[in-house]
Amino acid sequence: MDLYLDGITHSYGDTDVLRDVTLQIPQGMVVCLVGPSGCGKSTLLRFIGGLEQPGGGQVLQVGAPPANSLNPLTYVFQHFALLPWRTVEGNVSLVLEDHELPRERVQGIVADVLARTRLSDFRKALPKQLSGGMKQRVALARALAVNPAVMLMDEPLSALDSQTRELLMDDLVGLWTRQPFTAVYVTHNLVEAVRLGHRIVVLSRRPGRIREVVEVERPLGERGRGDPELERIQHHLWQAMRDEALAADQELVDA
Repeated sequence: MDLYLDGITHSYGDTDVLRDVTLQIPQGMVVCLVGPSGCGKSTLLRFIGGLEQPGGGQVLQVGAPPANSLNPLTYVFQHFALLPWRTVEGNVSLVLEDHELPRERVQGIVADVLARTRLSDFRKALPKQLSGGMKQRVALARALAVNPAVMLMDEPLSALDSQTRELLMDDLVGLWTRQPFTAVYVTHNLVEAVRLGHRIVVLSRRPGRIREVVEVERPLGERGRGDPELERIQHHLWQAMRDEALAADQELVDA
């Protein structure tokens, strides 16, 4: 299933947030959204997920989701959103409980996604017993359990320290390499964008418009720290954003 954003425009009162955002998100591609603070990245993600409706334009789903997809669109949030009284497997199975699946199928799905996210040995652990990185792996496993057509990822690594962020980026690359998925990935971190994105969409300061779309040709599994090509792309992205990021930051300070 592909997504098409056609002329997305939105305002909150007198504040223009997004203007005429048109974008294709092809199946099997990780599309990263970057831009200055307040440019509408997370708002755009909510429109894609159907949590809000834009004032103008539309989000189109083209083609069918996978045959065994239980939710075409699912979120991975910054702050994990785990239930503290449920175990790892209980948090993952939660998203399956409204689908009236046979118990054996639920157990099989949970076992599969725990294995894919390297959580099998922690299935009986409670969230309070897990590190931040492990909690985010549980959130990823929960999203994968419904086999979504598109994962909507809202700064999923921003609450983690730098070392854990590196490990989770490796995990995401490994997950995609073994079984490609489609994702829209919002981030402020350009290292994450060039490491994980096939396509990087640069939004302008508010109202957010598409300034540039950068394609990263290097396969995900062949991108490492210190790669000159990735550093060149990262530098290019920062140069494209720098002045507007400073201006947006000053707007927030003045507000």
